[in-house]
Amino acid sequence: MNGKHSNEKSAEDAQPPKQGPPAPPNHLTDDEVSNREGTGANKDPAGNLDPESAAASMTSRRHSRGDAHSTTSSNHNSDHDHDHDDDDGLSRVSTHASMGPDSAAEVEQFSSFVEVPDEVYDRFSRRRKLLIVAVLSYCSFLAPISSTTVLSAVPEVAAEYATTGTVINLSNALYMLFMGLSPMFWGPLSQVYGRRIINLTTAALFFVCSIGTALAPNLVAFFIFRILTAFEGTSFILVGSTCISDIYRPTERATGMGWFLSGTLIGPALGPFVGGIIVTFQSWRVIFWLQTALAGTAVILVFFFLPETAHHKKIDDLVGYSGARKARVLASMINPLRVIRLYVYPNLMVTGLAASALLFNMYSLLTPIRYVLNPRFGLTTPLQGGLFYLAPGCGYLVGTFVGGRYADYTVRRYMGKKGGQRVPEDRLRSALPFIGIVIPACTLAYGWGVERNSGGIPLAVIALFLQGVAQLFCFPSLNTYCLDVMQSRAPEVVAGNYMMRYLFACLGTAVVLPAIQGIGVGWFSTISAAFTMFGAAGLVASVAWGKRWREGIDAERRRKRSEKSKRRAKVADGGESGVVP
Repeated sequence: MNGKHSNEKSAEDAQPPKQGPPAPPNHLTDDEVSNREGTGANKDPAGNLDPESAAASMTSRRHSRGDAHSTTSSNHNSDHDHDHDDDDGLSRVSTHASMGPDSAAEVEQFSSFVEVPDEVYDRFSRRRKLLIVAVLSYCSFLAPISSTTVLSAVPEVAAEYATTGTVINLSNALYMLFMGLSPMFWGPLSQVYGRRIINLTTAALFFVCSIGTALAPNLVAFFIFRILTAFEGTSFILVGSTCISDIYRPTERATGMGWFLSGTLIGPALGPFVGGIIVTFQSWRVIFWLQTALAGTAVILVFFFLPETAHHKKIDDLVGYSGARKARVLASMINPLRVIRLYVYPNLMVTGLAASALLFNMYSLLTPIRYVLNPRFGLTTPLQGGLFYLAPGCGYLVGTFVGGRYADYTVRRYMGKKGGQRVPEDRLRSALPFIGIVIPACTLAYGWGVERNSGGIPLAVIALFLQGVAQLFCFPSLNTYCLDVMQSRAPEVVAGNYMMRYLFACLGTAVVLPAIQGIGVGWFSTISAAFTMFGAAGLVASVAWGKRWREGIDAERRRKRSEKSKRRAKVADGGESGVVP
């Protein structure tokens, strides 16, 4: 009987340990690599472990204790980024890391593109996902509508502050500038602290800054509160996009993204129409009181109906760190330069330029409508000019129903052709005919039709409508590609994309009126169409070579990691560093 018991026990001991549920792969850092290689710990002159060694020590102790929760956490430990020059963008393919000493085998497992287990996306029911998307879409509506609502009221605002329309349009350009800069901060912060707290905080700040804009006593205060509103508002778009990637599988993600983006695109088109109605019958300040009410509603919706969607919060990786060490690591995690460093990947740069061309085109068309179309067609009131904004708005609404679905359909179709293999760049194919043909054609038709007074109002309205539809075939594809291609750092990838696109939107808003006055609507539209076609050419290149670009950068980073690991091993062999017990 004892022998039988002994044999059973031996058999049990021989069985491999059970793995927990698959965790989403997160960024593996150099300190984790160092720990797996068995290298020693580095200490400062005072004898304290540096952040890298502390992280490795924590991981080692978690495994030695056999604590299931700690093991799971360490296996998908997020990027501490202590050596951030070398580890940006690299993610671990396997969700359960080997603790073996073979550093070469470990280094070879790094890649910027990883597949996340499907179980991660089943945390919320279909109905709950729809509610989340509805709340996110509403929030994403706020910042863009604020960027254009004032367009119909520019003459009235300029008159109250005794300035010119060009100066007030400069406030819109600054609005776009700070919408472009803020993702550098909100992206890393949402990775560290999660999506819900960032959305809730920025909604509350947006509410407060909207009150400040409505009460602005002078032009300086108006500019300051507009800028602050923009800085908070981009968070809704950035974090909302990331939430979509948190809850939807890649093959259905663009459909959810299409519904979400409807808020970001309908807002800019609807804003001037609403603003036109308000300034026709009330003070322009009512525009910002309405914005305040909308922001207050957003705070309530986020508080009650938006759960935390992040698969993992990096702040959880810092449990057990001392105050000073935690501050150092945290500063590295939220460093805005992390966003910019991702542009070492050519595919991300190309996608950013394509999105920038689209937004430059959109805002350079929407900004001057009252100045361009009202005198051309003999329109005399802000409301009449505001009606033109309904054309692209209706186009965005129509595109919402089909644009994202078409992008997901394209992904599934090419997966079928490739035996089930998903290549992120295949998603970009759905945008090519629209960014390369439809949008440039509509832009040229609109610009030269207005320039030569041909086609009248119908041509302008049709061109604006079709362009709106085409935009919704492009943006879901581009946004979702950013989420697919580097999901472990999705907030930062999307942040970089939005940073670039809103900087170009700022440029378009700032230069459009002077350019139209200098060269005319036709030639400016030609420049805008050419820029869009340039973006389309970049997407064609990314479809053809994007995978090769990504793998080339990954290979270079693996090489650097390998060299760093060898240097650490030499230091350890030389007895110059301690060994973590």
